[in-house]
Amino acid sequence: MTETLLLFSFVAFIAIATPGPTVLLALANGSRFGVRGSLPGMAGAVLSDFVLMSAVVAGLGALLAASEFWFSVVKWVGVAYLTYLGIRMLRSKGALSVPSEETAPARMSARAIFLRSFLVAVTNPKGYLFVSAFLPQFIDISEPQLPQYTALAVTFATIDFIVMLAYASAGAQAIRFLRAKGVLWLDRICGGALLGLAGSLALYRKSA
Repeated sequence: MTETLLLFSFVAFIAIATPGPTVLLALANGSRFGVRGSLPGMAGAVLSDFVLMSAVVAGLGALLAASEFWFSVVKWVGVAYLTYLGIRMLRSKGALSVPSEETAPARMSARAIFLRSFLVAVTNPKGYLFVSAFLPQFIDISEPQLPQYTALAVTFATIDFIVMLAYASAGAQAIRFLRAKGVLWLDRICGGALLGLAGSLALYRKSA
């Protein structure tokens, strides 16, 4: 199982570290709220990892792969939410000061930051299809499967948290370097990227 976890960790790291909605939010949160203020968003994304894994084990991934209707429902909810966040970031007026760990700007509550990251991750049907295809390859069907799925889920969530922490730290450091209008421009870049991801998701097909 150790060798399997190491291989799984390597592949999962590559998949998670590739810029996507949750890591872009971690980057933006780090620039606006500092690393500590970004932690609720990371917690939301980690919770979504466990929801996603549990849903796949329960068969939701297979349902989305088989049902065009439910796939479209989840997809367009995700597209709408990513579009909403992208527009919000593009319309951002930035921040008046560089955030610090002690005095991060309180423009959003911890609950709002948590829910934003959670909803972005949990409404992405590509995640369910990816995990449905990816996870079983690391499961030994001759052994009890629940402990294996649990170990993989914990490993995936841990890597996700570490990657988001790195992105949030990068965002916080970038804003300290860019100073005055750093948050404004980083929000615009992340907002444009989220709109691009929304467009990509809108064009995504199960057969892709």
